[in-house]
Amino acid sequence: MAPASIPPTTEARDVFRELGYTVSEGGREFVAERKWRRVLVTALCMDDEDLDPYLADGGETPRLRCFVTWREHADDLQQHLTSVKPPYDWAVIGVDSDGDDFSVMEGAPGSP
Repeated sequence: MAPASIPPTTEARDVFRELGYTVSEGGREFVAERKWRRVLVTALCMDDEDLDPYLADGGETPRLRCFVTWREHADDLQQHLTSVKPPYDWAVIGVDSDGDDFSVMEGAPGSP
């Protein structure tokens, strides 16, 4: 079982590669590209973490964002994003601790 206090960075890259994206190297934030899509991906652990710096627009942020967290935290992250209404299109991916399975949760209807 993966520690909940460590973001699922490797698992996030694996998910996007499995989906056919080219993935940049880097830390817990990376860019995944496929055809015309360019997605800024952020891996979050959610435990005692200040999410605001990771959710901020930053001015030059791609319009597509994806946040990857452990499956047991995915619902909470989706609810948090829905409540803060960020100015970009977003999705949440919840990954299993063994990295073998994941689920995709889209942003709120009518979000930017």
